[in-house]
Amino acid sequence: MNFSDILRTAIHALRGNWMRSTLTSLGVIIGIAAVIVMVSVGQGTQAELDKLVSGLGSQRLDISPGSRRGPGGARGASSSFFTLTEGDVEAIREEIPEVQYVSGALRGNTQAVYAENNWAASWQGVQPDFFAINGWVLADGDGFQPQDYTGAGKVAILGETVRRQLFGDASGVGETIRLGRVPFTVAGTLAPKGQGGFGQDQDDVIMVPMATGRRSLLGAMGLPPRAVMQIALTVNDVNDLGYVQSELEALLRQRHRIGPGDEDDFTVRNMAEIVATRTATTRLMSLLLGAVATISLVVGGIGIMNIMLVSVTERIREIGLRMAVGAGPSDVRRQFLAEAMLISLIGGAIGIALGVVGALLVGRMGSLPVALNANVIGMAAGFSVATGLFFGYYPARKASQLDPIEALRQ
Repeated sequence: MNFSDILRTAIHALRGNWMRSTLTSLGVIIGIAAVIVMVSVGQGTQAELDKLVSGLGSQRLDISPGSRRGPGGARGASSSFFTLTEGDVEAIREEIPEVQYVSGALRGNTQAVYAENNWAASWQGVQPDFFAINGWVLADGDGFQPQDYTGAGKVAILGETVRRQLFGDASGVGETIRLGRVPFTVAGTLAPKGQGGFGQDQDDVIMVPMATGRRSLLGAMGLPPRAVMQIALTVNDVNDLGYVQSELEALLRQRHRIGPGDEDDFTVRNMAEIVATRTATTRLMSLLLGAVATISLVVGGIGIMNIMLVSVTERIREIGLRMAVGAGPSDVRRQFLAEAMLISLIGGAIGIALGVVGALLVGRMGSLPVALNANVIGMAAGFSVATGLFFGYYPARKASQLDPIEALRQ
C-alpha cells in the first residue's frame, strides 16, 4: 500500500466512527491549547520580571547602615543606626579605583505645594553620581549645578508624577514650590520610569542636593553630622563586583573600627545576586507551568492509545481479511499508525488555533503578561506529532502481529 492508500483508508476508518474520533482528539486539543497558553504566560511573566529586576542594576552594590551589638549582645542607641557618612563615600571613591560611580543619599517625606495644588511625595537628598547610578535622565531643565551641592542651594528636580500633580501639562521649570515650609526653585524634571521592580511608583519623587535635604527637610530627626542613609555604587566591569564588595567591606570595617570577629554595622547588597535569583525563580515557574500543561497532553495521548487498542479489538476480522488478501504486517502497522497520527494532527491543529486565541485573550483581558511567539507554536506542533507517534505505535504494532487465521475466526 502506498501513502495515499494508507491515508484514504485511515480517513475512511475515522469517518466511520466520527463521534469517537472527535472525543479522542478532544484530549489532544485541550492539551495543546493548555501548552500554548501556559508556556506563553510563563515566558511573558519571565520577560516582565527580567525587565523589572534589570532596572535594579547588575553592576551595583547598595550599602545600608545598621547598629552594632555592644557587650552582652545589646544594640546601640538609635543614633548608632546611622553608621554611614559622607566620609565613607569619599573614601570609597578615592581608595577603590574599580568603582565607577558612588553616591550617598538621604530620604524622607514632605508636602509639595504650588499655588492651590499640593502633593504628598518622597524626597531624596543626593550627590552628583546618584543620577547615573540609578539611570535618571533629565527631561527638562538644567538640573543641579556644582554650587548647588556645595552651597545647599534650594533647588529641586521633580519626578514625572509630582510634576503632573503640581503643574499639569506645564513643565514647571523655573517655578517656585514649597516643600514643607521651605521655598524651592524647580531646576528640572525627570524622564518617567514607571513602576519599579517592587511595585512602587518611581516617578513619585523629588530630588534635592544632599546638603539642602540635611539642612532644610530632615527636621528634628537627630541625624549625626554628615551621616547618610544609604550608599550606592556601580563598578566599571561586572566581573570586578565580587572583588569590589570584599574591598568595600574591608574598607568600611577599618573606617568604623570594627574588630576581628565583631559584627558589621552595615549591610552590603549585591544587586547582581538578587537579579540572578529572581531570574532563576521565574524560569523555574515557567518550566512548572509547561510541565503542568504537558501532563494534560500526555493524558490526551493515553486516550488515543486506549481508543486505538479498542479499535484493534473491534476490527480483528477486518485485519485478518486484509492480511489474507496480501497485506503485510507493515501495511497494517502503517494503517493504524496513520489513524493515530491523523487524530493527533487534527486535534493539534485545532488546539493550536484555540491556544493562540486563548493566549491573546489572556493578554488582552487578564492582568498576566503573555509572550506568544513562533517557538511556542512550533513546540506545540512538535508535541502533537510526537503524541501521535508515541501513543499510536503500540496499538499499531499489536495489530500487525495478529495471526491472520486466528483473526478470521473472530
